[in-house]
Amino acid sequence: MLAKLFVSLLNFSPALKRATWKWWYQRLAHRGRETDWSFMNYGFTPRNGELPLELLPQDEANRLFIQLYDYAASQIPIEGLKVLEVGSGRGGGASFVTRYHHPSEMTGLDYSQSAIELSRRLHKDVPNLQFIQGDAESLPFEDHTFDVVINVESSHCYGNVDAFIKEVSRVLKPGGYFSWVDLRSKEMFAETESAFNIHDFSPIHSETITKEVVQALDEIHERKMSMIADNVPKVFQTAFRDFAGVKDSQIYNAFQEGKAVYLAKAFQKVTL
Repeated sequence: MLAKLFVSLLNFSPALKRATWKWWYQRLAHRGRETDWSFMNYGFTPRNGELPLELLPQDEANRLFIQLYDYAASQIPIEGLKVLEVGSGRGGGASFVTRYHHPSEMTGLDYSQSAIELSRRLHKDVPNLQFIQGDAESLPFEDHTFDVVINVESSHCYGNVDAFIKEVSRVLKPGGYFSWVDLRSKEMFAETESAFNIHDFSPIHSETITKEVVQALDEIHERKMSMIADNVPKVFQTAFRDFAGVKDSQIYNAFQEGKAVYLAKAFQKVTL
């Protein structure tokens, strides 16, 4: 029953979707706290001919997850800029962006206080990186605070994506950048396109990366299955497998059948 929840969540009413995802992510934040598990995304594989990302030895185990962050971060300038990640989860992505893309300052924001506390513990030694609790639909920052906002595989949880996009625009400085990647059901494709169609966002990148994400899901399948078996009570394992997008899960099959897509977009905030 829980396993079927995740595909249907992509189409839930805003209030119910928001409440359900909040409950689920709080539960996730409490699972695996004793491990160094710091990524929750589906991963990304580079296209043929692209040079592999050079990683430090300690980051190799998380290569597929990191590559999704690198893909999102590489669409926009980041070095020397003030960056916000909305939906930072367990903090692995914010840590990677800070260490490899060299912003002057990096802030990870997440709705789950448990996730924030875990992120602070896991990444306490990374300079120029901080984590704070907050709501993506009501960001706790002044207008024009950040040069860059990134959002990786998080917005499908939000009750009101329109409100989130407007908040991103509000906290971005004029000329600032926004990079976004996430999954959507086929039925929500037009609604998603409409949400990004606001007057002060100029598109600079847009493509579908479902193929590259599914390939990563294939490559990481065994590891995810082991992580679930080791860290999740049996009563929840079917639901966790679907959430993780392992082979033959509801979400994995939705990607394969074209019922769900994985989208990537980047924008610059224009001065009107």
